Amino acid sequence: MEWIQELLVGILENPIAFTAVKIAVAFGIVLSAVPMLVWMERKSAARFQRREGPNRVGPFGLLQSFADAIKLIFKEDYFPRNTDKAVFLLAPILTFMPGVISFGLVSITATRSGKLLGVTDINMGLLVMLAISSLAGYGIAFAGWSSNNQYSLLGGIRSSAQLISYEIVMGLAVVALLLKTGSLSLGEIVQQQTGVFFGFIPKWNIFMWPPCFFLFLLAAFAETSRAPFDNPEAEQELVGGYHTEYTGLRYAWFMFGEYAGLWTMCSIMVALFMGGWHFPGMESVIQGEWTFALVGFGVFVAKVLVLIFFFMWMRWTVPRMRWDQLMNLSWTRLIPIALGNLVVLALAMEYGGLFR
Repeated sequence: MEWIQELLVGILENPIAFTAVKIAVAFGIVLSAVPMLVWMERKSAARFQRREGPNRVGPFGLLQSFADAIKLIFKEDYFPRNTDKAVFLLAPILTFMPGVISFGLVSITATRSGKLLGVTDINMGLLVMLAISSLAGYGIAFAGWSSNNQYSLLGGIRSSAQLISYEIVMGLAVVALLLKTGSLSLGEIVQQQTGVFFGFIPKWNIFMWPPCFFLFLLAAFAETSRAPFDNPEAEQELVGGYHTEYTGLRYAWFMFGEYAGLWTMCSIMVALFMGGWHFPGMESVIQGEWTFALVGFGVFVAKVLVLIFFFMWMRWTVPRMRWDQLMNLSWTRLIPIALGNLVVLALAMEYGGLFR
């Protein structure tokens, strides 16, 4: 066992090796979360529709996602005629990677002394997150354009317009949050959400200034193309939209991208608005340095899963909005509300002494 200890000490003392290990762990968390979320989605849908859901492959159907992955790997590799093959191949990767990279900016837990544990925590992390998350729209647009299919092209166009419209809402919500917190560091924003007010309400941003959270939440539905904002694929109208011509492993990359983006977006929302790994009373109960970090990671994952279940609940409860309703909601409702929220918060901080 001595060589294992020496290896661990060497990794911890070598910044490059330690960073590589953190990147591998973050990548592994996202990849392992995707099949779990697919199973969770199917089980949730079954319960809402009074069905059993996956129950044959493995205990409780837990291995169904892996069986589906094996099936997709061995499916026929198909290229439509007159497609741009390079872009056609690149599009699924461009859709998947932003969700994985963005997760690296989120601090998933911390030791009791306050040492943040994540791939990185940069001062401009929130701004970089917004920049990276917007890249997923390029993959969908490329998929629609390169497929040489009118349904796919319409899906790509819808995705681009939808992302542009709702990124404005998300950006305005983030600006308001920046005004309140004074920081673009995700780790620092989490650390500011410790403690309680009125003796029992956590000082999470969702309770301190709820409008920011609800604006960000609506924008997150559009950014991840989740129902009721899943117009880019809209099976009843576009036969699947941008991934109509994809099959096999490339189709699986789109599914990986959707659930990786959902996991990352919910992780970011937990960090920004729900206190990250903090939970009231945890600081006084957990004394060990690394025990605190382990419990904090469990709290973080539990909050993410609760938020993901809410996304799934909405998918199987609320009908899809029409395309014109979706765009009208953003430009004539949410953007003016987000601007008003920013102005009201600024006035409350300047003249009301709020958050001082």
